[in-house]
Amino acid sequence: MNISTPLSNETIAKLQLGDIVYITGKLFTARDRIHKYLAEGNAPPVDLQGQVIYHAGPIAVRKNGKWEFWAFGPTTSVRQEPYTPYLIEKLGVKVIIGKGGMGKEVQEACRKHKAVYLHTIGGGGVILANCVKKVSKVYLQEFGMPEAMWEVEVEGFPAICTIDSRGQSLHTEIHDQSIQKLEKTNGKHQKKLQHPKHSQVNK
Repeated sequence: MNISTPLSNETIAKLQLGDIVYITGKLFTARDRIHKYLAEGNAPPVDLQGQVIYHAGPIAVRKNGKWEFWAFGPTTSVRQEPYTPYLIEKLGVKVIIGKGGMGKEVQEACRKHKAVYLHTIGGGGVILANCVKKVSKVYLQEFGMPEAMWEVEVEGFPAICTIDSRGQSLHTEIHDQSIQKLEKTNGKHQKKLQHPKHSQVNK
């Protein structure tokens, strides 16, 4: 599914768990320092209402007065989890992109404020950098290259919807299914250990 930012409420409502999307338009990066800075009540350098936040710290070089990304892979989203509900509720962020999933507080914030979490794949930073068509601006450069907020234009940026606007989580579903399968597997092993021949040997 091809989608363009900023996403309309209608598009956000249509996104289902497991939907593969290709994003075109504007997004902003934010990692640990930006999240903490904003959650402490500091004003964002740009209006984030309805915008997309990507958990990433690019590797960038400046050529002929313009920024160019060499790598643009995601960072682990759970580090931003304590601050994310604030960004969704108070600053109006509608889409979070990262890797590794997020927990129940973020699920509830997505449900209550009609936002989504999109998962993209780690290890493909060079490929994802090819989706960046323009680096528009860099905010809070004093935080350093990976921790600054980068405003970029992307085309065909790939991601998967793993927390939808109903608060459902693909990460939770897979985790629960894995636990159930593990318990069944352990149960079978326990039965094998209780085989009569083994019991007689133990006696």
